[in-house]
Amino acid sequence: MLASASPRRLALLAQIGIVPDGTVPTGIDETPLPGELPRAHAARLAQAKAEAAAALHPDASILAADTVVGVGRRILPKADTEAAARACLALLSGRRHRVHTGVCLIVPGRKPRLRLCTSIVGFKRLSQTEADRYIECGEWHGKAGGYAIQGRAAAFVKFLSGSHSNVVGLPLYETWQLLGG
Repeated sequence: MLASASPRRLALLAQIGIVPDGTVPTGIDETPLPGELPRAHAARLAQAKAEAAAALHPDASILAADTVVGVGRRILPKADTEAAARACLALLSGRRHRVHTGVCLIVPGRKPRLRLCTSIVGFKRLSQTEADRYIECGEWHGKAGGYAIQGRAAAFVKFLSGSHSNVVGLPLYETWQLLGG
């Protein structure tokens, strides 16, 4: 089972031939702990989501993931307001940031297994018009860092080092390895 209702994660899994038996949105508190760094935050949330889903379905194998956008030590929010999305875009404009995804697999009777993936993304300097148009399209809503690389924000990316699927929300190589390839 997938501990997520994300259509992006389902589509990414389907891309590598994996169709979960079901989905279990967990609704855990995603607030960063005081002093928590972005990479550690992604790992903690992935494991917490997997454990929450496993508690509901103790006989099922559970796959969970969480993606966090970080600028230095700062964790950017999953933008839920226009103001939050604008603040994220302003911070990302003309600079590089890191996208961290933790992927956790819980198989009944086994210890949880966790993988982490980090990609570096560089944005072009955004004009006010570009930012306004992106905000108007609404793709930013609910997205870590206020953007979706699989959509219109792809035009802002001038540099990417690492996994593209990680930036979308699920690093496929690491997930495949975790599932036993």
